Amino acid sequence: MAGDVPIVWLFVVATIGNVLGAVVNFLLGRFLARFEDRRWFPVTRQSRLRAEAIFARYGRPVLLFSFLPVIGDPLALVAGLLRTPFMVFLAYVTIGKAARYALVLWGSSFFA
Repeated sequence: MAGDVPIVWLFVVATIGNVLGAVVNFLLGRFLARFEDRRWFPVTRQSRLRAEAIFARYGRPVLLFSFLPVIGDPLALVAGLLRTPFMVFLAYVTIGKAARYALVLWGSSFFA
């Protein structure tokens, strides 16, 4: 941010990269669901049921918080497991992650 790269490019690249990471987690959830009964499956039935309860209680907008450390990746994975429509998933995740980077860049320019 020392002036070599326009802030807009930092925002775009960071957002796209972070969204692509969430898409990978979504796809893993979507295509691993058929192996849920296997021992090596990374999400237990109980964890899946808890995640379904969170999605049932708060709905798909919970994906706006996929930018959060620790819980963001599991949210994306569970969205895939629960067969959330991809475009709905992509919209919520992109809005959440873009808002995060907009705040980070605004905050860093504000304090610079």
